[in-house]
Amino acid sequence: PTPSFRFVPLTFQWVQSLLLAVEEITSSTSLLPNLTLGVQIYDSCASPGRALEGGSWMLSGMNQRQIPNYRCQLPSSPLAGVIGDSSSASSLALARMLGLYHYPQISYFSTSSVLSDRTQFPSFFRTVPSDTFQSQGLAQLVSYFGWTWVGLLAEDSDYGLDGIRATKTEILRSGSCVAFTEYILTSRSDRNAPHISKVIADSNVNAIVVFSSGSNLLPVMEELLRRNITGKTWVASESWSTSALVSKEKYWSILKGTVGFALHSGQISSFKEFLYTANPWKTPDDIFLREFWEVNFSCKWEKQGVLLSNTTKICTGQELLRGTLSITILRVTYSVYIAVYALAWALQNILNQRRSLCSESLVKCAGSLHFRPWEVTTYFHVYVQNKELRIITHSTFFQVPLSICSPSCPPGFRKAAVHGKPACCFHCVLCPNGDISNHTDSVDCLRCPWDQWPNDQQNQCLLKPIEFLSYEEPLGSTLLATSIASSTIPVAILALFIRHRTTPIVRANNYSLSCLLLVSLCLCFLCSLMFVGYPRPEKCLLRQVTFGMVFTLCVSCVLAKTITVVIAFNATKPGSSLRKWTGTKVSYYVIGLCVLVQLTVCVGWLCLQPPFPEHDVQTQAGVIIINCNEGSHAAFWVMLGYLGLLATISFSLAFLARRLPDNFNEAKFITFSMLAFLSVWVSYIPASLSSRGMYTVAMEIFAILSSSSGLVFCIFLPKCYIIIFKPELNTKTSLMGRVGK
Repeated sequence: PTPSFRFVPLTFQWVQSLLLAVEEITSSTSLLPNLTLGVQIYDSCASPGRALEGGSWMLSGMNQRQIPNYRCQLPSSPLAGVIGDSSSASSLALARMLGLYHYPQISYFSTSSVLSDRTQFPSFFRTVPSDTFQSQGLAQLVSYFGWTWVGLLAEDSDYGLDGIRATKTEILRSGSCVAFTEYILTSRSDRNAPHISKVIADSNVNAIVVFSSGSNLLPVMEELLRRNITGKTWVASESWSTSALVSKEKYWSILKGTVGFALHSGQISSFKEFLYTANPWKTPDDIFLREFWEVNFSCKWEKQGVLLSNTTKICTGQELLRGTLSITILRVTYSVYIAVYALAWALQNILNQRRSLCSESLVKCAGSLHFRPWEVTTYFHVYVQNKELRIITHSTFFQVPLSICSPSCPPGFRKAAVHGKPACCFHCVLCPNGDISNHTDSVDCLRCPWDQWPNDQQNQCLLKPIEFLSYEEPLGSTLLATSIASSTIPVAILALFIRHRTTPIVRANNYSLSCLLLVSLCLCFLCSLMFVGYPRPEKCLLRQVTFGMVFTLCVSCVLAKTITVVIAFNATKPGSSLRKWTGTKVSYYVIGLCVLVQLTVCVGWLCLQPPFPEHDVQTQAGVIIINCNEGSHAAFWVMLGYLGLLATISFSLAFLARRLPDNFNEAKFITFSMLAFLSVWVSYIPASLSSRGMYTVAMEIFAILSSSSGLVFCIFLPKCYIIIFKPELNTKTSLMGRVGK
């Protein structure tokens, strides 16, 4: 019966399973043979006070007055133990009293974890698992379905309070969050349903864990139905997961998709037949059977002094239960059944011990079984249930609903906490440049290795593309072809000069020095080839040094030409002391001295801080620029500055000698060539500083080709023009005539 004292057929089955177990044990030849078990049944009406009152009656002898510490019946039929109660609240009250006298108590439905305390309740046992395991299971269930945002609802009894507290602890430990915790107030007629339904309606929670009995949850369901609050997934504790509340079609719109735990079911082979053969005439003292008869067959028993209307159906006792009685899955019923057997086996163990210690004949030892309550308690064993939860889903159409505070952050984002909210509520923030997150709901972003870079989705690190001025690049191949083609021009001019080496114009311009200058210019064009391709260590080591040395040789030849022109002109004056310097040795001394200074700079550079290849990941995001680190930038600029100094001296001397006679017009050509040379390299300085990656190398190659071309065309183009197109001017008479003018 429930607190409203309505007859519940399911609890009638519990009583019948108890009676069946007692009947089986009494007729058994192996379990408590030759002993008869007696049964006293008391209806606590799910009230802790009534349960305590019933316990007192049993201890004192079932008299009208309960006298503490006294038993008013003869000890010929000792109390072996108490089977019950169903609710945890009633069992708690009963266990405190029975524990004082060490009377064993076996509950078939009380799951409160408080009852597991052997210090407070030394004689309490049960055939159902504790809520400690159920709480762990419910938390694992929440985690299994991926619910990180759940609500908690519990009745305000020991069962509900202890169960929801343990469940909340386990849920938080698993990493999920609790949106709200509300309580069904059993002291109020509406069970606090209006407030609870408002909280549920206002929350974005889709999964709610409930620790309550079906009867206490019923008003909440009624209120939710009235407000049409649907779409929630209910996670049920064992107390209401198999109750009649779930099976009522009225609440299907609210409870659709409910998942929860139920007690282990078992088979009682003779239970159906035992029920079908029950009859009030066989057991006239069974008031529960008579009441069940009235409910099941919608009839009334005739009672003396009670008048029944003419329309009332009279119970006869001839009605047949077979076909009219629905037997549900045996869960609590089976728990009651095995509780009786557990108590019987404890008594059997006492009997076995007495017989093994008996020194007299078995006949004398086969009398009545006398024992004290604490002796029965010692023969019970406490077993721990398996803590592992296994969930097997067979349906491919099962779709798990979501219950989260915030949508999951996809890869490429990280979770950012929301101020004042639990950890399950967050914003999704895109990972910064250079970082990735490669799984859902990342707390932090990960920095890619130095040689990798995130993809567009920032969920994977990819190898950075490598950049250098390669032969396959259009720019690299163009510069390569230009360098090779340009290097043939000085070679062609040299061949022309060799062919016409006896002509006045070639001999007047210092034939040997011109040949050396043309060879150096050819090397200047070709040295740019060392700047194209993968920057290997040997290439980095030699390319700038090679460039500096060949250009020093080239500019030194131009300087020697200039000095030769100036000396030659002044030496023709009467009484000039420069006649002794008009030989070719002066030119070679100038060239050797200039080259030696540059060689000293380059050797010192290579010995102290030589260039080396490096991977530049800072200049351009997402790209590895492989270039040559000059080692000592100061040495590089000293080398380049020295070239500039030589070119400036040559330009200055040539500029001062520009008005010499036409046959010594070499100074004018040198002036233009040095002006072009200096212009190119002065422009190169800001251009190289503003360019990045392979374009810095391309700028230097362009400067090499431009400055070399300037020297070739400004110095040798006029001479080639005369040799090829104006051969009549390439005579001594022509040159001397021009001097006379």
